[in-house]
Amino acid sequence: MSTTPESRPPLPPFTAETARQKVRLAEDAWNSRDAQRVSLAYTVDTVWRNRAEFPVGRAQAQAFLERKWARELDYRLIKELWVHDSHRIAVRFAYEWRDDAGNWYRSYGNENWEFNDQGLMHRRFASINDKPIAAGDRKFHWPQGRRPDEHPGLSDLGL
Repeated sequence: MSTTPESRPPLPPFTAETARQKVRLAEDAWNSRDAQRVSLAYTVDTVWRNRAEFPVGRAQAQAFLERKWARELDYRLIKELWVHDSHRIAVRFAYEWRDDAGNWYRSYGNENWEFNDQGLMHRRFASINDKPIAAGDRKFHWPQGRRPDEHPGLSDLGL
């Protein structure tokens, strides 16, 4: 299948390797905290469940992300492939962030993703729990942006 402006390689059907690539590309995009860029990985009619919010469509997803990153400061995320099939990927993740009062949190969760044939995510269902942590208990230490390749992943960190 050829790549078009409305496609996001790697494309389904996913192999173990292309599913891992897709997960890392999603992690990298979310760590950019660029809501407009991130929203382009989703179909125009994407359907989400994120905690108690249910954005529908790319514009609502982008608005959701803008609100999220305005509130979740110093955000750093690690995603890890859990399982995949031809058009679906399940991931587990953790991210660290602080609020505007300086309180740190580690948020843990699972996501179920479903992609169209062009590699755009049509469905995203996330279940997330937040745990307050001390600043000294943080594990995600890299400059804002993409996690360096040498930084440990979730399993390596015992998360």
